[in-house]
Amino acid sequence: MANNIHLVIGSWGSYNECNERALGSGWLDLSDYNDWDEIAEELTKQGFELNGIDEELFVQDIEGLPSGCTNWDYMNPKTLFETLKEADVLNDDYRYEIMSAYIEVRNWDDFKSLVDSQGYHWDDDISLYRGMDWSDYGEEMFSCCEPKISDRILQFFDFEAYGRYMGDYYAEEYSGGIIEIRI
Repeated sequence: MANNIHLVIGSWGSYNECNERALGSGWLDLSDYNDWDEIAEELTKQGFELNGIDEELFVQDIEGLPSGCTNWDYMNPKTLFETLKEADVLNDDYRYEIMSAYIEVRNWDDFKSLVDSQGYHWDDDISLYRGMDWSDYGEEMFSCCEPKISDRILQFFDFEAYGRYMGDYYAEEYSGGIIEIRI
């Protein structure tokens, strides 16, 4: 799977004490865990005192999610894991891709709110048009939504402008193409 999300979990207590856990846990691949209790068990094996100095955790480092979509230092790792688990992005490449595009054009808080309100069906009204620009998107929308016009006349049509017009309220450009968010 290309969508592995890895993180290092830190503890504010150990960080402030500058003890042996000040640099956080080892890298954890979130797709390896079924629930938060398994992560807590792994942290305990690594020497964390979760009912003591290490009870207040934070995301110390993260890979597999855009760094600019939220301030990860103030993210509760349990909340992060449970949101990703409920959204089923840890084991589904397509859902991971949708989530990545979504938080690229919106942010983590919007994604979390969407998952909180829609649950497993958070992505029902989101479509990706991979590798497309506004012109490609315009052609796609034109072919499905407009009456047939002769190819000779179509050569004068501005599909880019049409694509931007059709997606004005619910489509945005992301690094991999166009994303429609009809929520």
